[in-house]
Amino acid sequence: MTSGLAILAGDGQLPVQLHQAVPDALCVVFEGMAHQLNAKNIQICQFEKLNSLFELLKHHEISHVVMAGAMSRPQLDPAKFDAFMKNIARDFIKVLQKGDDTVLRYVITLFEDQGFSVIAPQDVALELTLPEGLAVGAPADVILADIIFADRILHQMGALEIGQGVVVEGGHVLGIETLQGTEALLDFVATTQSSLRSSQGGVLVKRPKAHQDMRVDVPTIGPQTIQQVANAGLSGLVISPENVLVLEREKTIFLAKSLGIFIWVQEPKL
Repeated sequence: MTSGLAILAGDGQLPVQLHQAVPDALCVVFEGMAHQLNAKNIQICQFEKLNSLFELLKHHEISHVVMAGAMSRPQLDPAKFDAFMKNIARDFIKVLQKGDDTVLRYVITLFEDQGFSVIAPQDVALELTLPEGLAVGAPADVILADIIFADRILHQMGALEIGQGVVVEGGHVLGIETLQGTEALLDFVATTQSSLRSSQGGVLVKRPKAHQDMRVDVPTIGPQTIQQVANAGLSGLVISPENVLVLEREKTIFLAKSLGIFIWVQEPKL
């Protein structure tokens, strides 16, 4: 896709890679939200004035929208609401009290109702995911049971909109991903006292939630994930083929090889 695309950008490397893949895409960031884009055509919008955003996209003849990057829930100022926001304010504020999946589905509907097609990051840059198979190294036989156990946990977590990752070591759950994200999970595991750890090394399993809309909040790993996995004393990580984004792929794989961390790309075996 080379035209008619807008990148609604939050923080992190993903929006940067999408812009590199489609340099003429319109880049939109939101007031008060961090981002790492360094593009000439950045537009700054406000959550309180969604109608202005829609008009901007229509003016630039945007047909497709991709949402990418980390973004905290906005602190809305009702005094700044435009007519569109005033009309949906009650529903919008109510939705913000629910889980991430519910919020994102609602936001997608707002854009679709305006005639925009919301697409997935992996549809913009195909190289963001990995096919099934071993990407780096291989898990030891003793870790296979931990992977199966982790998948069972994730299957249950997904239905409750809890998170996309879990760490299991020696048959014990060392941590699950919650609202704080994968970085916080791995930091927590790294501080776990040695008496609770197994010498065999554990595994991070990261997958989409059950019934997740794969256009938004797609599970993501990158070089920082690999470094944190190593710092946490884990042996490796398992991700789903085609459904987990791998940022800075070459750097991620090189770092995993350097640190002796395996990356296994496979579907869950429940």
